[in-house]
Amino acid sequence: MKKEQKKQMQSLYVELVKLQKEVIASGLKLLLILEGRDAAGKDGTVKRIIRHLSPRETRVVALNKPSDRQQSQWYFQRFSKFLPASGEFVIFNRSWYNRAGVEKVMGFCTEAEYQAFFKEVELFERMLTDSGIILLKYYLDISKEEQAARLADRREDPLKQWKISPIDEKAQRLWDEYSAARNKMLRKTSFDRAPWYVANAEDKNEMHIALISHLLRHVEYGGKDPEVLGHKSKLVYPATQEHLEQELYR
Repeated sequence: MKKEQKKQMQSLYVELVKLQKEVIASGLKLLLILEGRDAAGKDGTVKRIIRHLSPRETRVVALNKPSDRQQSQWYFQRFSKFLPASGEFVIFNRSWYNRAGVEKVMGFCTEAEYQAFFKEVELFERMLTDSGIILLKYYLDISKEEQAARLADRREDPLKQWKISPIDEKAQRLWDEYSAARNKMLRKTSFDRAPWYVANAEDKNEMHIALISHLLRHVEYGGKDPEVLGHKSKLVYPATQEHLEQELYR
């Protein structure tokens, strides 16, 4: 990371701590969803966000594939128990949107289950926001070439072996299918109360700065420093139809 980027991140870490103090003191319920292609940088983004936050009031949720019992439940049921209580900041590293992405592309759900998801998710998220949960949703987007490079790095780096999965091996071959699923998901589930934002993740360090700045601007907390958050990067943008047509990687 360059010197200027490190300086920016240090200032953002201070702002994140201020935000958490507000979450705890005011009993806020903050929920962040991170989605994106394989190797888009979700794990690294989570690590940056929580680096200096209290582990007691910060929870990261990264669920494994559902058990047989969970597969027989209402789809959103297994996610519900991880939602934030007052004073908590919860980050979903992948979420119920697996159904609109990986599960759809890999054939892990039926067409009926896939269509039902789109009928139910708006109501589910409306219930969350009505209950006082502050919900922010980010999709991390990378190019096919960058994904290929990062997947190759995983295979070669002994410290990243745990990241390799059978799904990774199909990410490049099913690129177009994932693109179509992504596009439909963003179009159909960017709601007024819970809109999607897309983060261009080609440059991880710049994306971290842009996404964290964007997050901090969208939540009110005491002592916010407008100078730190004043730079509005084009790397993070709302999932409007115009942006989706012009900005997303194909």
